Amino acid sequence: MRPIHPDSRLSDPEPPLWERAGAMICIIMLTGALIGPVFAPDQGETPMLRLIWLPVYAIILGLIAARFERVLRAWPAWLALAGLIALAFASKYWSIDPAVTGRRVIAMTMTGAFALYLGTAFDGVRLPRLLMQAALIMALGSLVMVFAFPTIGIHQFDNAGLWRGLWYEKNQMGIVMVAGATAAAACLAAGDARWRAPALTLVLTTALVIATQSKTSLLCLIIGLGLVAALWTMRRGGPVFTVVCVWLGIVVAGIGVYVFLTEPESILAALGKDPSLTGRTHIWDSLMRRVGERPWTGYGYSAFWGKDSVPAAFVRQETGWLVPSAHNGWIDLLVQLGWPGAVAAGGLFVTATMVTLIRLGSAGVREGYWAIAYLGVFLLLSLSESVLLSHASLPWTLFLAILARALSPQAAAISTPLAPNPHAAYQTRSRIAAQYAHGPARRSLRRL
Repeated sequence: MRPIHPDSRLSDPEPPLWERAGAMICIIMLTGALIGPVFAPDQGETPMLRLIWLPVYAIILGLIAARFERVLRAWPAWLALAGLIALAFASKYWSIDPAVTGRRVIAMTMTGAFALYLGTAFDGVRLPRLLMQAALIMALGSLVMVFAFPTIGIHQFDNAGLWRGLWYEKNQMGIVMVAGATAAAACLAAGDARWRAPALTLVLTTALVIATQSKTSLLCLIIGLGLVAALWTMRRGGPVFTVVCVWLGIVVAGIGVYVFLTEPESILAALGKDPSLTGRTHIWDSLMRRVGERPWTGYGYSAFWGKDSVPAAFVRQETGWLVPSAHNGWIDLLVQLGWPGAVAAGGLFVTATMVTLIRLGSAGVREGYWAIAYLGVFLLLSLSESVLLSHASLPWTLFLAILARALSPQAAAISTPLAPNPHAAYQTRSRIAAQYAHGPARRSLRRL
């Protein structure tokens, strides 16, 4: 029997080349690759960057228009996104920087719409494949920057000698490469016949994550690849092997939590971290005091970390350095939109995770378990980086794409063989059997 190509089991044809190219351009732009370091080396918001994003928004609108009916199938995800946009827009009226909040809400709306388009237009393994191809291009570009333009591709002052590729910081490259490695592993697990590109991408992205020496990125890589490998192995091993693996995983996770709660210093030392997590705990303590001043409203969407922000100045004074962000997505969301924003984002994450788990045996198999693996990566990443409700970032975009896939009607037209042997598809068993009322066994009993 010939193996079925993953794309043949999907209900709709693969998007054409021009559409895939447009989507890939938007994905690369969302990572901030090269554009930021070249046009805004101080990481500030410049008029040039705003002009560069206008063609990207035009591409997004064109892609959505081309798949308008299909994109509308994810109407529950559109309602969820509309609720987040409404909350962020309302924060403009109490924001400490209304102009920034207004601009960032527009950007968040456009990138959120693109995320829902991604989740609906590229079903099955097609979305991981698109992400893998984009990551391969960025990985090769990062190698060019490291060896041909080391002043851009390698840190020169802070974190001197560590690779950062096409981005401002090594952590940014690590996050992007983890997403690409997880997508490449999912393509391999889905049985994609085009395995050479995923294999090459997996090798390159893993090597670049190691070159960053980012502990967070390395842990995310272990979780993403580990989940894909574990689920693929359990499916191949059968029900008994699956039960054993699940119980073993629960026991190991329980032991890990116990050790971390009883000996956190030892675990952090093994990871090369101090008990303050490189000063993060001091930032969090200071920010939670700011949250206590505005627990229900926050300081406005994307307004807290401005250069002229008074509450941010208090945080920087208390910590003793120029803190750029909360280094925690949930706390960063609290200072922006208060507890309503954090609870809303948490509810969407729980919803996406539960529905993805329910569909693990069908949609999960077709996509190589990419969605559930990346949700694990995203959860860990949100505890260390400000990636929640971002106006332009790849992690939040991929999360919304997974949410759209989870809340869209599952593809029903899946072509599977009717029988293991195609020539025996219309053959039936013999009606003459020993247990049949007129079978040979009954006849012999009557003769006796």
